[in-house]
Amino acid sequence: MSPLKDVARYVRSKNAGPFWVTIDVFCDDRAAYERLCAAPALGAVAIADLYGVGSNQVRIFHDDNLKVLKISFPRPIAQGSTEDVDSHAGQQFVPLLSVMV
Repeated sequence: MSPLKDVARYVRSKNAGPFWVTIDVFCDDRAAYERLCAAPALGAVAIADLYGVGSNQVRIFHDDNLKVLKISFPRPIAQGSTEDVDSHAGQQFVPLLSVMV
């Protein structure tokens, strides 16, 4: 097993509207993509635990052609609210980088 940062080519996060975050995990090759798609650490339950949301709220999409895994979940605080410290959700991917896959 290796940390996600050593398997994925690129990982980013962004807003998916004011109430959701999307994390994109890009892979260089089919083997890495399939490894990440099958990793329990990137499943709905693990993501829910990591980000403090319900597993039924986690959405995972696979784009086989682009070799991209997309993970979406509700933001804990609405974008632009006074408590929001990451308005563009650009730092939300960081906890995933050390997840072992």
